[in-house]
Amino acid sequence: MHSREQTIFALSSGRPPSAIAVVRVSGAEAGTALQKIVGEIPAARVVKRVMLRDSLGEVIDDAVVLWFAGPASATGEDVAEFHVHGGRAVLNALFAALSSIANVRAAEPGEFTRRAFENGKIDLTEAEGLDDLIHADTDRQRRQALRQLRGLLGDRAREWRGQLIEASALIEAGIDFSDEDDVPDDLLKPAMEKIARLRREIEETLAASAQSERLRDGLTVAIAGAPNVGKSTLLNRLARRDAAIVSPYAGTTRDVIEVHLDLDGYPVTLIDTAGIRETEDPVEREGVRRAQERAAAADLVLWLADDDGAGSLQPVGEGGVPVWRVRTKVDLFGSETDEAKSGQLEAKPGRGAATHYFRISAARGDGVDELVRSLTSFAAEWFGGDETALITRLRHRNILREAAASLAKAEISAGRGDEFMAEELRISIQLMGRLLGRVDIDDILDSLFKDFCIGK
Repeated sequence: MHSREQTIFALSSGRPPSAIAVVRVSGAEAGTALQKIVGEIPAARVVKRVMLRDSLGEVIDDAVVLWFAGPASATGEDVAEFHVHGGRAVLNALFAALSSIANVRAAEPGEFTRRAFENGKIDLTEAEGLDDLIHADTDRQRRQALRQLRGLLGDRAREWRGQLIEASALIEAGIDFSDEDDVPDDLLKPAMEKIARLRREIEETLAASAQSERLRDGLTVAIAGAPNVGKSTLLNRLARRDAAIVSPYAGTTRDVIEVHLDLDGYPVTLIDTAGIRETEDPVEREGVRRAQERAAAADLVLWLADDDGAGSLQPVGEGGVPVWRVRTKVDLFGSETDEAKSGQLEAKPGRGAATHYFRISAARGDGVDELVRSLTSFAAEWFGGDETALITRLRHRNILREAAASLAKAEISAGRGDEFMAEELRISIQLMGRLLGRVDIDDILDSLFKDFCIGK
């Protein structure tokens, strides 16, 4: 790892070439960089047009610069921004000029955000929200990430932590003044009221956010079935591009192909799997194994067959994963009556839940719109419709569950010894600190920031 004392720089805008590129510099030498490349440090937060020059005095670009003196900056350090023309040659010349300055280096992925976190400009939940926003593929993911970036969960956690500290102080005071008969009861009652109220609020937050973290990862739908039943054709139709090779020969698809869809703002990963059959070909056999494995791990399986049954094959995932049966190629093998009924058929009872039946022609498009509408409805139900939920990660859920459990233990401990209550409150306070990223989170930080893009 590089020293945190060094000044860092990176391209903070899109990949070149572009009309304008933003290069951000953060650290103690940010002012030095401006002095050497611009010739002056402009007034804070005032855009200034300047000529950028390298160490030999050669002009790099006609640009604008901004100066943010720490700690009133995004990272809490001195920050300089260079807004230059976004050609590769311009950027390379600017990077070379910055690299020539002592104690200035290129940034690592996520290092700007990590410095903002370490300098108290954001908490860990906000950093996670920024990560989610960077990787958001759909509008619903974007809105959820923005709520997290705005610090809604962090604000609530800080409020809970403050009330826990107040309750803990009351309990500790009761312990310290236990020799005075009239004091402990007066202190214990308001502390117990706070504990009970906080436990209810945390449990209500957990209940209201039961499905919210699903939106980050998305819904996985596997297309499975025997060879040559139209799996790749359906994938291409839904993706609206030739994502998979379509061939009349069995065994063409040998590995899992993934396509990411946006269904009314819901993120859906569609998986085209190898045709499931017995085969002596070791490569195709591995493809079949992967197909069965991925389908079994999917959230929904579309089981395709080009007749009303599926021969001797048993749908992958049935029993543990919802399975929708899809009759394909109705334009080739279906009767006029079948074609007229393309789309969703009457739901029939299956194992564990109602089974959906569809008749489609992936090549011609018959019934595909109805299938997409049904997939969108399934996604809406699966993700849940509460867009005010605060919890977006399993880490949040696990910590809040532990906190609620500790508060419940504190309530049970009432009357059996204030020391037990005090210990459970200390545990709850520490858990809130972990949620905000203030204690015991080095492994979480390393895992989080390595997935950030450079320049963030």
